[in-house]
Amino acid sequence: MKEQTQTLHSIPVDALTGSISVPIYQTSTFVQEAPGIHKGFDYSRSNNPTRKALEDCIAQLENGSNGYAFASGLAAIDAVVKLLETGDEIIAVDDIYGGAFRLFTHVYQKFGITIKYVDSTNSANIANAISAATKLIWIESPTNPTLKVSDIAAIAQIAKAYNILLCVDNTFASPAAQKPINLGADIVVHSATKYISGHSDLIAGLVVTATQQLGDKIKFIQNASGAILAPFDSWLVIRGIETLSLRIRQHSENAQKIAEYLLEEKLVKNVYYPGLPSHHNHEIAKKQQKYFGGVIAFDLAIDDKELASAIVSGTKLFKLAESLGGVKSLCCLPCEMTHKSIPAEKRYSSGVTDSLIRLSVGLEDADDLIEDLKQAFATALQQKNAVENTVVTAN
Repeated sequence: MKEQTQTLHSIPVDALTGSISVPIYQTSTFVQEAPGIHKGFDYSRSNNPTRKALEDCIAQLENGSNGYAFASGLAAIDAVVKLLETGDEIIAVDDIYGGAFRLFTHVYQKFGITIKYVDSTNSANIANAISAATKLIWIESPTNPTLKVSDIAAIAQIAKAYNILLCVDNTFASPAAQKPINLGADIVVHSATKYISGHSDLIAGLVVTATQQLGDKIKFIQNASGAILAPFDSWLVIRGIETLSLRIRQHSENAQKIAEYLLEEKLVKNVYYPGLPSHHNHEIAKKQQKYFGGVIAFDLAIDDKELASAIVSGTKLFKLAESLGGVKSLCCLPCEMTHKSIPAEKRYSSGVTDSLIRLSVGLEDADDLIEDLKQAFATALQQKNAVENTVVTAN
């Protein structure tokens, strides 16, 4: 079946009533016929029919064995890290989501898990960083926020050669554009807050495993730790999945137009978008992604935090907010928002400058979004020039 058909029919019709919409089983517990004898559900932390429908759906969309839904993307990441033990090592992509960096560095390092950050756009860097303690390779592709692309299949071969787990954060691409398990990944994680739900109305995380054995371990951690997704939020994610393929296609079409415009904007220095031939790993992105996604990052010819702040504060259609992947366009300044917890030196080494701006391109008309950016650039530059002229006059 084609992608959209598969997506829609991965969501089941309710067997009990015939409801075309998955019912919301808003219950904490389930009546048992006798002690330990029940219909597969005993307590909603352990299992819930609405959450299970979502978990089965995401496993099917990612071509995995098992899926698990968590209360946030970070809760999903946390469950994967709990597969490790004291003394183990993670090799992680250098341009990593700030929340994952905070969790790895400030929480799990205290428990004796070490982390090496490397540029995974060159697979050899991963191979060269492996030690006897390495148990997990963690990559995002594309990354947040500079849209770096890694060769998932090549890194999977390296991981398998050393018997190391490979986890891919597939949030930016979504299963509508990329299926890491098909490329050899062992685990896929999502912040379902983003494209999978798609409407900026919930917080959720997902984990998909390639095998039942690995899935059983994640299931144990999910039940033992308890950071599960509630029934209503599970239903909202399912609703979002119904239009995932259509939304990703339009997000990508809009983003491509805006990225091409930004290349011509004099105030812009670098544009980071996998759909541009100038992108470092454009050919790899073409090979492993069906669509290039709706996130663009760019920095300014003048690396000025105040100027960048004025631009993101001056847009009218792009709303200044954290998060991404919703139907309405958002913009943010990572150095002061999503990546503020990462030291400046590390930010710069991975390309996250003070003037880097991240756009989450929504489903508005692309021409309207381009006009919005043009006016924001012009207004911010006028303000900067006015301030500089005032200073010169005063002196």
